[in-house]
Amino acid sequence: MYDPARLYQGVFILVAFIAVAASQSYPKPSYNTPAYKDKYEYRPYSFDWTVKDDPSYNDYGHQQNTDASGNTQGSYRVLLPDGRVQTVSYTVTPYGGYNADVTYSGEYNYKPAYKAPAYKAPAYPAPAYKAPAYPAPAYKAPAYKAPAYPAPAYKAPAYP
Repeated sequence: MYDPARLYQGVFILVAFIAVAASQSYPKPSYNTPAYKDKYEYRPYSFDWTVKDDPSYNDYGHQQNTDASGNTQGSYRVLLPDGRVQTVSYTVTPYGGYNADVTYSGEYNYKPAYKAPAYKAPAYPAPAYKAPAYPAPAYKAPAYKAPAYPAPAYKAPAYP
């Protein structure tokens, strides 16, 4: 008797055998081991930038420099909303990691530093065009009847 499941099973085993045999005939790829340097050279650099814009209350900056041995020193500062200046001075070494010293200068100001603009808001005239007049609709609005449902009747529970 003809059994299609057995036929498909045989075909699957044959295809799997051919795939395994074909994969053994190709050479295995060879990859070279990447060459890593034990120590990379540090590139000395230095930068400094500052933003000071009194009308927008922006006052911040950053400076940093590093040497050929990988040691880095720097600091950054920012004007806080309460009027103080936060300064972070830091050093970074290859083996010591990041060490920061945070300081605050100035006094805490309880009042906001924002001042209202000195100019008055412009007064715009009313629009010169006449607003369109819309007529009432020509059709009669449909009358909706509220559905009438009987009030629910609950039996009082019987307690033993």
